[in-house]
Amino acid sequence: MTAKRSAGNPATENSGKTFKISRKGRYKLIWMRYKRNKLAMLGMVVFIVMLLAVFGAPLYIDYDEAITQHIVDAFTPPGSEHIFGTDQLGRDLFARVIYGGQISLGAGLATVAVSFVGGVVLGGIAGYFGGKVDNIIMRVCDMLMAIPGTMLAMAIVAALGAGLDKLLLSLAIVQIPGSARTVRAAIMNLRNSEFIEAARCYGTGSARVIFKHLLPNILGPLIVSTFMTLGQIILCIAAMGYLGIGVQAPTPEWGSIISENQSNIRYYPYLGLIPGLFIMISVLSLNFIGDGLRDALDPKMKN
Repeated sequence: MTAKRSAGNPATENSGKTFKISRKGRYKLIWMRYKRNKLAMLGMVVFIVMLLAVFGAPLYIDYDEAITQHIVDAFTPPGSEHIFGTDQLGRDLFARVIYGGQISLGAGLATVAVSFVGGVVLGGIAGYFGGKVDNIIMRVCDMLMAIPGTMLAMAIVAALGAGLDKLLLSLAIVQIPGSARTVRAAIMNLRNSEFIEAARCYGTGSARVIFKHLLPNILGPLIVSTFMTLGQIILCIAAMGYLGIGVQAPTPEWGSIISENQSNIRYYPYLGLIPGLFIMISVLSLNFIGDGLRDALDPKMKN
């Protein structure tokens, strides 16, 4: 009597094994790669500290210090009473820079979130379906991208009027086309893959294919692009604030702080140097984080 090989024999079991890294293991591998980049780690620490300092401001400094005028204290140099000194109206510069960061960083993060969602939806539809839908969406994106981003944002704010909500809307409109193009390109590279064809054969709907199967596989380049874009948005917000078409006085914002004090910077350099340093440090830290994530998520990178 010939004994049949059972389904559980070692040879069969060993041949059925696949050397597949679990999701937890993949994240751990990405983190190990990221930690090797010292500048990326420095950028992450600096940016986290900056976020905690800015959004935790109500815990250690009153907002009134940023907007209340004390003319007798005008141009007080940095010292124990006023860490960053005061401006021409006697307002505490430290309070203005910290609360100004809530506008610069908060508006930047909100814009990135909106552009991320808009880019995923539009880019996903264009890349997956192609054809006329793709042509229409991409031609609209091309028209928007043909105009310099800062100029387009300025034109939208000038048409709609000044205000934080108008600023966020203008920046989102500027950034969505770039995000949509990134998503579209990544999806077009994957839409004819075997696992996508298998999902279609099982009758999986288009929306589920895009968001369940395609999107998780393109998050790497999308996250890197998002961090790089955030730095550009912060610069754009500062530029618009400097030109007076961002948030309006007396609300502090890094670009507007420099603009308000530009006539006195020659005699009191700290008035422009300190908010300028905050802009530079935030953008540099985001660029370092983006570079670190790009290297960590690169599938061709050797361990």
